[in-house]
Amino acid sequence: MAARATEQMGGGDRVPHTAIERGCEEYLGHLAVERGLSRNTLDAYRRDLATYAGFLHERGIDDPGQVTRGDVEDFVAAQREAGYASSSINRRLSAVKGMHRFLVREGQTEAHPTSAVRFTRADDRLPDCLSIDQASALLEQPFPPTDAGVRDHAMLEVLYGCGLRASELCGLDVDDLYLDDEVLRVRGKGSKERLAPITGAALRALTEYLADARSALASHARRGVTSAVFLNVRGGRISRQSVHTIVERYGRFVGIEGLHPHTLRHSFATHMLAGGADLRVLQEILGHASISTTQIYTHIDRTQLREVYLSAHPRA
Repeated sequence: MAARATEQMGGGDRVPHTAIERGCEEYLGHLAVERGLSRNTLDAYRRDLATYAGFLHERGIDDPGQVTRGDVEDFVAAQREAGYASSSINRRLSAVKGMHRFLVREGQTEAHPTSAVRFTRADDRLPDCLSIDQASALLEQPFPPTDAGVRDHAMLEVLYGCGLRASELCGLDVDDLYLDDEVLRVRGKGSKERLAPITGAALRALTEYLADARSALASHARRGVTSAVFLNVRGGRISRQSVHTIVERYGRFVGIEGLHPHTLRHSFATHMLAGGADLRVLQEILGHASISTTQIYTHIDRTQLREVYLSAHPRA
């Protein structure tokens, strides 16, 4: 039953059947129109609320007015028992709280079962991070001498050299490149823009890709030329899933299993701090809304990293 309810809410094109589903869809519409959240963020909210709706449906609850505090706490417990990290559980709980708060404010229900439910304690776990040697092995491996190989090298260098998220890399347009000034215009979460420095190996790899490989890939497009910087083999904008696959594949080539694009972002931040970068400057480069998000990297022992660091970034 839970799987059926989750599948029903999995896309925004179908008409919701239950009151819970309708409430979720109305809340998502509110987030899109009133708060202007990005498509990726809305998709994440949709998945989280679908999981919640599926859990309630399995209990025979299809109306938000029937939900109790105990139901919500059981949902959180079920997520914990399923092995999800505290950050993932809290993200889902945040979506659930927001939805119920929205329904109360809109007068659709008087029940506010999440008001006293607390977020779970954050895990005392640091982000995955490559060592300097691992990062060097990844980026200095022999990439295929093809247009796609030149692109892949540039993507990995930019992810690590600029600390971008995969979605930010995919969203880069040619007009966002100010290579003479050695900066990129990046659109982060909530469509917020920032400038990210690009120098050294990342700048060289991106310049090489733009010289010939991008034009060659663009020539395969069937629907006109796209403004995207990084293209797939059909000449269209590369997808996040493709970036994940490419990063994982090149990691496996040098013995790093399960490498994720976000690991390169974490490594960038860790190595920059270890090299003496200012925390506030790093916050600006990463596009963190709060300095507390950036501060997690200060917990990583700097002593060992400083021994192999002479500058703020190893490939700059």
